[in-house]
Parts: sequence; structure tokens; C-alpha cells
Amino acid sequence: MAILNALIKKESLHIIRDPRTLLITLLMPLVLLLLFGFAISTEVRNIRICAVVDRHTDETRAILERFRCNEYFDFQGLVASTEQNRMLEEGLTDAILILRSASGNTESQIIVDASNTTMAQAATGYIESVVSGQSGNSPIISSTLYNPQLKSSYNFVPGIMGMIFILICAIMTSVSIVREKETGTLNLLIVSPIRAYTIILGKLIPYFILSAVILAIVLLLAYGVLGMPYSPASIVNVVLFSLMYILLSLSIGLLISALVRTQMAALIVSAVAFMLPVVMLSGMIFPIDNLPVVLQWVSAVIPARWYIAAMRKIMVQEISIEFLVRELTILASTTAVLLTLAIVKFKSAVR
Repeated sequence: MAILNALIKKESLHIIRDPRTLLITLLMPLVLLLLFGFAISTEVRNIRICAVVDRHTDETRAILERFRCNEYFDFQGLVASTEQNRMLEEGLTDAILILRSASGNTESQIIVDASNTTMAQAATGYIESVVSGQSGNSPIISSTLYNPQLKSSYNFVPGIMGMIFILICAIMTSVSIVREKETGTLNLLIVSPIRAYTIILGKLIPYFILSAVILAIVLLLAYGVLGMPYSPASIVNVVLFSLMYILLSLSIGLLISALVRTQMAALIVSAVAFMLPVVMLSGMIFPIDNLPVVLQWVSAVIPARWYIAAMRKIMVQEISIEFLVRELTILASTTAVLLTLAIVKFKSAVR
């Protein structure tokens, strides 16, 4: 036990004596959460729109008034039909609404600048909802569950957590052990009477504690600043799942350290090999169901996919753990397999 404590103290001093890396490690989660929580949003606002009306009626006036009062639109007024193409070509407006009166009915046509497809799709849907709101049909009653304000942060926070821990934990662990290889200090530990599992624990425990500190900071930001819904049960579930995911990520770092020989190789494998799959195939940004079938199967082996899915159910829907058996089983079994494989590879690498 004294040897393990000495190894933990040694590794902790290594972390503390590198203040730049420590600062980046602690600041990166804050920057990513605040960036995705406030600066990056999937909501589309201030859509510039003009209207072309051949003849005013009570219905057309009511439609235009709804656009003037709607916070999602910047209503630029009426334009002549001869000006509509020029305004779109010169980027002076985002959409043109054409209202025609025929046989006592109002016909509408929407022309949208689709050079930005995300804005075009959202603008078309918003305009259709405003125009259809003036029809004589019965109103459609809709209800939005779990995220009635449609906040983008509710979608991004679980995804950012999945990316933060697998990148930081894997990079920190792999680089630390490979650095010991390069300097030769790991060989001194190997030839000493210290057991291999003691060396592994001495390396992993300080980074596990540091990752737990990062988790606490992330949760304080998510609940205190970004306004994620919470309850005592959901917080406990988030912590349990996150600690398991942190252990999984540390295991990946340990496995990388056993496979590579230089710090640069460890950085490339940890950052490049994991960042792209986590961002593209984990459901962090793009829904899994929208991917081709082949990529859906590939995404099934990415641990971040199951962690992010579990975090969204816990943090946004606040459901109980009994509905998370699949995610819990996959993450637990993956953690056990990766940790066992990492320890075996590490032992064989240091012999």
C-alpha cells in the first residue's frame, strides 16, 4: 500500500508540475460547454423575409402582421414582383413570400435562398406554419415533451461530455505512460520489485481523480449555467454512468500506451482516431438513424454512442435507470473488456 501511495504521489506531482497541460485540461471542458451551450445553436432566428402581394385582403394583412410580430423573422416589408429575384441574388433577403388572391382564396408561394440548407429548411417550415395559421381549418394542437423551449444545449451537453472524457482521459493517460517510456523511468519501475498492477493503478488513480474533478465542473456548468433539468436521482445516475465511462476512457489510454512508443504517436492515435468517430458517428451532432446502415453498425462499437444516448435519457428525459439496462450493460461490458485487454497488453509491453 505504501508503494502504491508513493506511485500515486509521484504521478500527481507530474500533473501539478505541468501547469499548462493542467490548465488546458481544466479549461477545455468549460470552453466547449459554453461554446456549444450559448454560441452554437441549431435554432434559426432573424430570418429576413419580404412579401409580394398582388391584392390586399383581410387575410393577407393578417398574415403580414404575424410576420411583423414574430421574433424569428426580420420582416423587410413589401417589394415589387420585379425586384424579388434581384434581392435574392444580391443576398438582401433570405426568403420571399408571394401572396396571390384568386377566387376569394389566398394562394401562397415561398422562395428561399437555399445556399445555406439548414437555414432554408428551417425558414420554409417557419413560414409555412405562420401562413397556415391564418387558414380556416381547425388548429393543430401540438405538445413538446422534455425540451419545450427547444434549447440546443439540451442536445449538445450530453454529446460534449461524451467527447470530453474520451479525449482528455485517453490522451492524458497514454501520453503520460509513453513519456515514462521515452525517459526510461518506466524501465526502472519494471526492474524494481513492484508488481505490474501496482504500477498501473499508480498511473490511473491520479487521472481518475482529475477526471472526477472535471466531471464536477462540467455538471456545475450544465445544471447551474446552461439550465439542464435535474433531480437527485438523475444526478446520481449521471455520476455513476460518467465514472464508468471515465474508467473506460482511461483503459483506452492505457491500451494506446502499450501499442505506441512515442508521445507524438500517442497524441495522433488518441486525438485523431477517436475525435472524428466520436463527433461523426456517436450521435453527438448527427442522428444515428440518419446514417447509412453500414455506418450504423460501425457506430455500435463506439463507446461514446451509448454513453451519449444514456446521458440524454438521464439528463433531458430524467428517466430511471431501469430504462437504461441496454446502455448500462454495453458500457459495463466494454469497460471490463477494454480494461482487461489494456492490462494484459501493458504487462506484455513492459516485459
